[in-house]
Amino acid sequence: MAGGAARIFVSHLAGAPVFDPSGDQVGRVRDLVAMLRVGRRPPRVLGLVVEVIGRRRIFLPMTRVTGVESGQVITTGVLNVRRFEQRPTERLVLGEFLDRRVRLVDGGGEVTVLDVAMLQLPARRDWEIDRVFVRRGSRGALRRKGETLTVEWSAVTGFSLEEEGQGAESLVATFERMRPADLANALHHLTPKRRAEVAAALHDDRLADVLEELPEDDQIEILGKLKAERAADVLEAMDPDDAADLLSELPEDEKERLLTLMRPDDAADVRRLMSYEERTAGGLMTTEPIVLRPDATVADALARVRQQDLSPALAAQVYVCRPPDETPTGKFLGTVHFQRLLRDPPFTLVSAIVDTDLEPLSPDTPLPVVTSHLAAYNLVAAPVVDDSGSLLGAVTVDDVLDHLLPEDWRETEFGPEAGREVAHGA
Repeated sequence: MAGGAARIFVSHLAGAPVFDPSGDQVGRVRDLVAMLRVGRRPPRVLGLVVEVIGRRRIFLPMTRVTGVESGQVITTGVLNVRRFEQRPTERLVLGEFLDRRVRLVDGGGEVTVLDVAMLQLPARRDWEIDRVFVRRGSRGALRRKGETLTVEWSAVTGFSLEEEGQGAESLVATFERMRPADLANALHHLTPKRRAEVAAALHDDRLADVLEELPEDDQIEILGKLKAERAADVLEAMDPDDAADLLSELPEDEKERLLTLMRPDDAADVRRLMSYEERTAGGLMTTEPIVLRPDATVADALARVRQQDLSPALAAQVYVCRPPDETPTGKFLGTVHFQRLLRDPPFTLVSAIVDTDLEPLSPDTPLPVVTSHLAAYNLVAAPVVDDSGSLLGAVTVDDVLDHLLPEDWRETEFGPEAGREVAHGA
């Protein structure tokens, strides 16, 4: 767009790649930073919040943006990798403007902001937000039926006011294609108010996935702002080991209240996990690995492995057990690895190809031994079996890494030293 005057709606920039002049990607756009001005003058766009390697969020001034076109941003190639910190006079456009209720100054009543558009001023490198895309009508399911219109910035009022109960539908839409870990990072950088509003707008399964990726303090904060019944639903949607870790950080009365509201089977799994020491195989394991009976076939196993909601680590092997085939199972017979399933005919019984060479872990196996076991045998998961020979669950490498890394690793920015200037493509 260099030198042009095309108007750009900011939602189209959410997650857009940022390239240096050589065509190397240096990050992705996570938000825009604007400064409100006196009266009805359009806000000035100061720059972009760009996520670079290590999930570090930096500030990219608009003066270093040479082009915005085809869903991508081109920079001068020089980035200041100092961590972005929002100043009191600054507003995050995606995080604070979208879904806000504002009022049309011509007496047209309240409207909801769906998007805003920015424009580069002629013969200058300054950008302004000059248009607002709004919808009449109240929030909620009927909101889509309202009239939409694009108006001048000066035609609305209310952006400078702190709004209680701001919606989050449009903001959530900009996050739709993000992986849970990336959405968790975006959520972590919102204000507590907006974080609660976005959490309220996410579906239970999506929120459960995101909670699993958030720092502990954010998890507790978000869960505490949900109604108890919904909090229980979200905990049910989480992996049992993650739900157990989260609940263990809550006060005893709150923990029991939520467990009581959960479905009995889900609550039983979580209670069982909470009975083990945290840094043991029992405390680390998930209670939902793929379990098959001896008379199941390779075709049955592959059908289970294909399930979309399985993590890659859990999908890497199936565990063959005598009935019952839900943890704790009947006698554990062994493991069948995914590669072996691909080598044998579909009608082959899993009992005929089961691997019995590797000893399973006991629930009280300490974390260092679990780590050594996975590393020594190049495994991404390992079964956990009790003294009676029943399968209790499986420890996956991602859960082990969670406990090996520093406690604040989700908030730590790995990458170039703060304050250092880096020239990309130089």
